[in-house]
Formats: sequence, structure tokens, C-alpha cells
Amino acid sequence: MSTQTFTLPDVGEGLTEAEIVTWRVAPGDAVAVDDVICEIETAKSLVELPSPHAGTVGEILVSEGKTIDVGTPIITFVTSAAEPAAPAATPEAPAAEEGSGSVLVGYGSGAEATSRRRRPAERPVRSTVGVIAKPPIRKLARDLGVDLTQVAPTGADGEVTRDDVMRHAEQASVFRNIQTPEWGDVREEKLPVPERASFVSPSARSGTGEGPVGLARGLAPARPSTGSGAGADESRTESIPVKGVRKATSSAMVQSAYSAPHVTVWKEVDASRTMELVKRLKASPDFADVKVSPLLIMARAVIWAVRRTPMVNAAWIDTADGAEIAVRHYVNLGIAAATPRGLLVPNIKDAQDLGMRDLARALNRLTATAREGKTTPAEQQGGTITITNIGVFGMDAGTPIINPGEAGIVAMGTISQKPWVVDGEVRPRWVTTVAGSFDHRVVDGDGMSRFIADVAAVLEEPALLVD
Repeated sequence: MSTQTFTLPDVGEGLTEAEIVTWRVAPGDAVAVDDVICEIETAKSLVELPSPHAGTVGEILVSEGKTIDVGTPIITFVTSAAEPAAPAATPEAPAAEEGSGSVLVGYGSGAEATSRRRRPAERPVRSTVGVIAKPPIRKLARDLGVDLTQVAPTGADGEVTRDDVMRHAEQASVFRNIQTPEWGDVREEKLPVPERASFVSPSARSGTGEGPVGLARGLAPARPSTGSGAGADESRTESIPVKGVRKATSSAMVQSAYSAPHVTVWKEVDASRTMELVKRLKASPDFADVKVSPLLIMARAVIWAVRRTPMVNAAWIDTADGAEIAVRHYVNLGIAAATPRGLLVPNIKDAQDLGMRDLARALNRLTATAREGKTTPAEQQGGTITITNIGVFGMDAGTPIINPGEAGIVAMGTISQKPWVVDGEVRPRWVTTVAGSFDHRVVDGDGMSRFIADVAAVLEEPALLVD
């Protein structure tokens, strides 16, 4: 018997720390290789950490809720002396394959227990029934109720990939079972608040009663005083640590708001024909297993408008030799997603190459993964322009903050029936507001106005999307 100490692996993407969210095991529990031992939260996503050893849990070295650096010992295992050592976590080791449940660099099970030679972490595991699939893909299949023996593999050497499982699930109509919940349910889960919130006046915060103090400061929770009323104050206030996704989001928003000069323009739009198209697509057999919403038409409109005004898809870059503007001739379309753990902005790579049906599937996968907290750092990297759908909250319009590394973000307001003048007559029409914030260093007024006008034109007449 020997004791193996497992340290927090390199989480990649330049991230150097993570929080232990939940332990799935306890001292004395028996574990096998690739059993999930805990959940960790990085600044980008929530990740399940699998065991690199088979044996018994010895000691848990880090408590839940604690943020630690990469390389910190977190757990020990008691293993048989004959067990081969797991591969070391090194920055040079290859990252897990995209779509794999493990996104940690240089980390994974080293070999099957019966193997005499160590195998690479990416090597698929062959089951007793002859199906080749990695453990995360098997878990996905179990979650979706998919029988792997019925899935047609497309990977190397007959390996079943994530896309194979998703495609089979969609064809079997299982995909409906994991559709993104209605926004009303998600809104109640994503932002926990104190049971009783107290308002701290600006004068109380300043301590003088004189002079204005910023509204944000006036609303910020105050530390209870040490006087006789301290006990009452403690029962009425709550301190929420800023960490994980919330910490990363706040840093990114401050960086963007105070480095890029934001300009916001907006336009009210008659989206009645968009609503008619959405209704027709929902009734189409080709879209029977795909969730269709006005966001799909909005996404196509943004991609179409980018082709006409490419500067909204560019980025301002500061270099040692001076500033430059990088113009991207592709669209990695970011979709702002409100999740229970905070705001995430995953993006659809090369969205300009996708047709309507494939784009709908990509949106479904992206939002479902984000709601489950399984969005990987790679899925949030490299975005070129973002859409935020504030209409699901009943908002008409807003002034969104640009995602760092981009030059534009488009906000889609709620779509509701309003009186609208058509051919000299007032009629009820489906109306929305399209707003966009842009980096004025990159996009001039005529460019941002033309872009928003183009997006609005497509929502008014989706036939423009037909080349």
C-alpha cells in the first residue's frame, strides 16, 4: 500500500487558481480512476475533477469554499503499490480534447488498471461491449439517456465523439429533455440575494451627512458597527465574497468600461415578419428537434450585418510599437448567458459558415452547456462580437458594456405588440428595440449607425438573409 498526494492541476488559459466548490467523496470512500472527486470553479467555468488513482480516499486537505493556487495538495489516496503513477500535471502537457469533460491542462487518467504500459490521457477507453468513448462522453450519453451501442461513431479508430452523441440524441428527440429552461425559472436561480436587504444612505456611508456620495456607494452593504446595535445590523446584512466567475466578470467589465470609449445607438423595429418566420420554422419538420426563437434570427442578422460593416467585428490592440486595429474576417459570435454562477459569454466559432439549422443547433448547445455550468474556458475565448438578449427580462433597451477584446455588443429588447403606423394606418405590430454599444476608437458614428440599421432591416424583412 502507498499514499498518493494529488495537487490541483493546471487549469490552463492563463488561470492560476480555483475554488473547491463541492467534494463528492469522503475519507474512506473507494474510488476508481476517472471517478469524479470534486467540483472546482475557475474564473471561467465550473469543472468536475476526476480521480487520477484507484484506491481509497485518505485525507481531504482543502475545505469547500476555499480558493487555492495551482499545485496545492488537495487530497490523498491510499493505493496498492502496484498501481502505475498518474502522469504529472505540467504546463507543457496537451490539453484535453475539445468537448471532453476534463478541461485541465496535462491532467487525466494515465492508463487502465490492467494495462502494463502507460497510455496518453487522451486515449479512449474501450468498454466490454466494444464501444470506444472517453469517460466524459460516456457520462454525457448517460445524462441524455443515449445507448452508446446505437451511436454511429465518426472519430478516429471508431471512437464515439461528443457530436456523435448529441446528433443521436437530437434524432431520437431526447434533446428536448435538456433544452434550456424558461427564463423565468433561471432568473430565480442565478442571483441569490439576502432575505432582507437594508438600504444604507449616502450620508451614513460618508459619516458626515453632508455632500453627495455615489449611488452605488449608498447601496453597498455596510460593515456593522461595533456599537450596541451591532447585533441587529448583523442580522440585516450579508457579505458575499467576490470570487470565481463573478470576480472575473467584474474585472472584465471595469477594464472595458474604463478603457474603451463606449457609444450606444438604438433603433425601434417592426419585427412582425421575424415573428412570422419563427412560427413557420417551429412548424417545419427540419426544425422539429431544434429550439427556435427570435434570437436565432437576431444572430443571423448580426452575422449578415458584420459582412457590410466589418469594423464592428474588429478589435483595438495596444502593442509595444503603438496601437493597431485587428479586423477579423470571421465571426465568433458571443452569446451573453446569465447562469446561476454569474455571467458567461461563450461563443460560436466561425458562425458565418453555419446555415440557419446548424446555427440553431449551435445556439441550443451553447446555452444548454452554459446553464449546466459546463462551459469551458476555450469556449469563452476568441469572441469577435456579442449579443445580449435583455428582452427575456422584459427590458426594452439598454446600454451594454463591450466584452474585452471586442469592439461591439448588440442588445435585443423584448418583443411586444404595440401600435404601429403601416401605410398610413395604426395597426398592432410586434415591436422590439435593437441597441448596440461600440468602441469609438474602432467604429465611427456612421459605421455603428449603418450596422444597427442593417440588423433592424433584417428583423423587419428576414428575406434579406436569402442571398
